[in-house]
Amino acid sequence: MEKRVYNLSAGPAILPEEVLLEAQKEFFSYKGSGMSVMEMSHRGKIYDQIHQEAEADLRSLLNIGDNYSVLFLQGGATLQFSMVPMNILKGKADYILTGAWAKKAAKEAKKIGSVNIAGSTESENFNRLPRQDELKLDSEASYVHFTSNNTIFGTQYRTEPEVGNIPLVCDTSSDMLHKKFDVNKYALIYAGAQKNMGPSGCTLVIVRKDMLERSDDSLHTYLNYKTHAESNSLYNTPPTFSIYIMGLVYKWLLKNGGLDWIYKVNSEKAGMLYDFIDGSDGFYKSAVAVKEDRSLMNVTFSTPNEDLDKKFIAESAVKGFSGLKGHRSVGGLRASIYNAFPQKGVEDLVEFMKDFKAKN
Repeated sequence: MEKRVYNLSAGPAILPEEVLLEAQKEFFSYKGSGMSVMEMSHRGKIYDQIHQEAEADLRSLLNIGDNYSVLFLQGGATLQFSMVPMNILKGKADYILTGAWAKKAAKEAKKIGSVNIAGSTESENFNRLPRQDELKLDSEASYVHFTSNNTIFGTQYRTEPEVGNIPLVCDTSSDMLHKKFDVNKYALIYAGAQKNMGPSGCTLVIVRKDMLERSDDSLHTYLNYKTHAESNSLYNTPPTFSIYIMGLVYKWLLKNGGLDWIYKVNSEKAGMLYDFIDGSDGFYKSAVAVKEDRSLMNVTFSTPNEDLDKKFIAESAVKGFSGLKGHRSVGGLRASIYNAFPQKGVEDLVEFMKDFKAKN
């Protein structure tokens, strides 16, 4: 087999090797059906079982109750920046700004209604999260929107902000399923699949059913959450192959111990990398100002100067590490160590970083 690189890309991101090999085995003829999943009818019995099992396994992982609808949609989380306010913004909403994606979400919401920026650390280049005591929430807001993990800046919420009785909405695109959390605290959760769940092409939406009452019948049919909830995400052809892979990822998590298991793995991987950065006598520096706000998914850091950053990227690529360049808007370095990134990969990265520091 061709040697695989250590894929540290922020997304589309690494998938479990076990899942890829299973999909490879079934690619030509799924379970003896004579068809690839990509070829079969989304109305047929074989695909229907794949679809139903994916939803059932996700509900099991997150303990999602019957009072929530699970939707498999298209258009990426970017379309949800618009669909969320189109469906549930009635008058005004609160948005907490913690990075580029939260800003884009707020921009789309402003086209639908009034947006109150309840908290923002943009003046500090988003190098930390807004504290609870800094939030200025509107008690009459339709909902409060926040982004749980910020891929560009490397910050992540450990627990959700406290918003009282206001419905809570979250973009969990880059840390969905990295640990167990209480779905019942949320009115709506959405996530692009291509970080922790599967290939690009599918967006997961978990919406509390009472929120569907806000979806007005005057909305374009495909942009109405009720359309997809009532048709079990089968109003039109869904991204069948993406959903199939997502289902395999859910089974992989369940088989290995679920979300408590993967959280332990993620904490150990990130801890190893942050401990080395902190102990490097300043040669490597974390981009996040508050340790408690550091992401377990996207470790953002830098060397003493831009020239060394470029050298680090070039030399790491030769050693089999891919995707370590920081986002173009902020520069620096970024190691995205999502669920499927192996612990051995973090160990090898630390060894490379030690060697690079010694030589430079």
